[in-house]
Amino acid sequence: MIGFKNLHQGEELLLLGNVWNVQSARVLEKAGYKALATSSSGIAISLGYEDGEQMSFEEYFYIIKRIKSSISIPLSVDLEAGYGSTPEMIVSNIIRLLEIGVVGINLEDSYVIDGERQLLNRNVFFEKISNILSMLKERRMEIFINVRTDPFLLGMENALDETLKRIEMLDKLNIDGIFIPGITDEEDIKTVVKATLLPINVMSLPDLPDFETLKTWGVKRITSGSFLNRYIYQELEKMSHTIINAKSFTAIFI
Repeated sequence: MIGFKNLHQGEELLLLGNVWNVQSARVLEKAGYKALATSSSGIAISLGYEDGEQMSFEEYFYIIKRIKSSISIPLSVDLEAGYGSTPEMIVSNIIRLLEIGVVGINLEDSYVIDGERQLLNRNVFFEKISNILSMLKERRMEIFINVRTDPFLLGMENALDETLKRIEMLDKLNIDGIFIPGITDEEDIKTVVKATLLPINVMSLPDLPDFETLKTWGVKRITSGSFLNRYIYQELEKMSHTIINAKSFTAIFI
């Protein structure tokens, strides 16, 4: 666990590879990634579900376990809102992940109802995370808890202000990192970095600059979410059309 935490404190930005099955995990490990994380969206889609905890935790856990047993580098898990309606259920899920060697989790402050993502009330979310941390007891130090906050992802008009308020609250808790998907503007990123001593995680988007630039802005960790998964299957779709139109498999072998 110490090793995974240290990856967030080094001079180099931590590129955390998002994976959705054993095959993708092995490819990224071989490519040289130092740690991996599950893409809950990628796994859900691969099982025929929409994102937002539509798959059961048992289905998710099976895939996580297979990925973990296939790699030798640290694995973090996108636990979304926790896959449980109570802190007790969420803590039970976290402990099961710990027992198979998972070293980190993401917990987010939004939830999906009828296909629409909504932001949880600040105070309600603060109490939820506080209870989870308390219930973990002595197991707390075994897991890197990265909290995701979604005002930018949801395109709120006051996204920066709301994010800063949530960071201020989260700083009072014993968490390990903050994930802000959707943030891309230089001044916004520099502002949130200055607002906390916790490592800031951003997500790949078309407007996001290169890793070296992000590092100079103070970002410590970057993830790709489900975008690599989407890219691969877009390429598969293109190749499928090529095969049908050419009435030949030749394009696969070029």
